[in-house]
Amino acid sequence: MKKLLLLLVTVVGLGFAANAQTKPAEFKFESESHDLGKIKLDAAVSYTFNFTNEGDAPLIISKVEPTCGCTVGEYTQTPVKKGEKGFIKVTVKKSGAPAPFNVAITVTSNARTTTKVLYLKGESVAAASK
Repeated sequence: MKKLLLLLVTVVGLGFAANAQTKPAEFKFESESHDLGKIKLDAAVSYTFNFTNEGDAPLIISKVEPTCGCTVGEYTQTPVKKGEKGFIKVTVKKSGAPAPFNVAITVTSNARTTTKVLYLKGESVAAASK
């Protein structure tokens, strides 16, 4: 009985050790924030956040949620393998009164850090009248 218990503990321990050797998927962004500068009201401006998967497992983005209804996000839909690159493209179209803005984009994935927040800032300005 003791030998059986010892064998079971050894097998489970080796399983945990082998699993600990693999790194889960992980983002490595070129930049996690960007200043769009001054943008004209009602003009769409885009910025692309590029990243590399530095983990061993394929990285899968499940959701990209901007905090503002004026912002739309597109992203790599297929799993990003170890060492490969992916993107999150964010388009901002401000309307209303000219004002500074800060937009947070929440990215949900299977990465070690399951929730990542990216930031865009800038200032909306009135279009020049003729």
